[in-house]
Amino acid sequence: MSNAQEHPKKAFGWAARDSYGVLSPFSFSRRETGEKDVTFKVLYCGIFHSDLHMIKNEWGFSTYPLVPGHEIVSEVTEVGSNVQKFKVGDKVGVGCMVGACRSCDSCTDHLENYCPKQILTYGMKYYDGTTTYGGYSDITVADEDFVVRIPNNLPLDCAAPLLCAGITTYNPLRYFGLDKPGMHVGVVGLGGLGHVAVKFAKAMGVKVTVISTSPNKKEEAVKHLGADSFLVSRDQDQMQVIIRTSCHGTMDGIIDTVSAQHPLLPLIGLLKSHGKLVMVGAPEKPLELLVFPLLMGRKMVAGSGIGGMKETQEMIDFAAKHNITADIEVIPIDYLNTAMERLAKADVRYRFVIDIGNTLKASS
Repeated sequence: MSNAQEHPKKAFGWAARDSYGVLSPFSFSRRETGEKDVTFKVLYCGIFHSDLHMIKNEWGFSTYPLVPGHEIVSEVTEVGSNVQKFKVGDKVGVGCMVGACRSCDSCTDHLENYCPKQILTYGMKYYDGTTTYGGYSDITVADEDFVVRIPNNLPLDCAAPLLCAGITTYNPLRYFGLDKPGMHVGVVGLGGLGHVAVKFAKAMGVKVTVISTSPNKKEEAVKHLGADSFLVSRDQDQMQVIIRTSCHGTMDGIIDTVSAQHPLLPLIGLLKSHGKLVMVGAPEKPLELLVFPLLMGRKMVAGSGIGGMKETQEMIDFAAKHNITADIEVIPIDYLNTAMERLAKADVRYRFVIDIGNTLKASS
């Protein structure tokens, strides 16, 4: 059965056909609007580093054709007969997931992101057996329970990356109790995740130190993003001074956003006793972790992945209240492959967002 025949609602987007990862125009279909569904016209879609991994099948579970995109900001065009939360014309967002079992312990606790039957926004099978396609497309359909409302004062293009990068960093600050005014939190890496983590932490009243391998990012971190201090992780003397002067470090927690291989031991040394190193990046290769430094200070290394739908809406509302947006470069759809090449080189400040509404045409 062809993609166009799976569902009656015609759709158009850009897809990768194989692990070379080249994206090109693609006609497919979306399901009709069900009783609890919301159909919307896609306006903007952010590009996340996981999109690059997925189009190249670097994690080993991609299926083709693959339409990426899970930072989708849209305008509602149709609602199902039992939809309660949205109406035509509302500005809404869809993030990393579009389904879950709704009955497991995680779902009951509003943590659908940890549901073992979670359905990702693209590249997975939906309840009806068809493949989910992401936001590099003109329209999409989602169950209202997996849609968030975008507040009117939040710029739509800058809001798109919050649907993944935003919740990925907001959630661990809240869950691990690193959101109390006066606390000291480190942020490792000043990229798409890291720059948003700094903004959320500062809005919570936390003292923030950016930890980076690049000395030339100091001015950006302190003057533009408002970080309180900056550490060069490759500067052993600078790192050791912090540790020696405080015995067990000064930080209550560290949000590590880096997806490349990097040493953890120096970061653990920056933590106070009972401090928490929270990994939100996803390095492809194993990292070395020595246990003894954890024992000496009852320190913790943990992981965190996005957040549930209730908290995602909370994060968006918090961002709107505190004027938090991602720093973005808006691109047309036909720049997509070049953007992917630049993303692979970390050549973006800090997130690409595709202007779907104005540049994606069926004749592309």
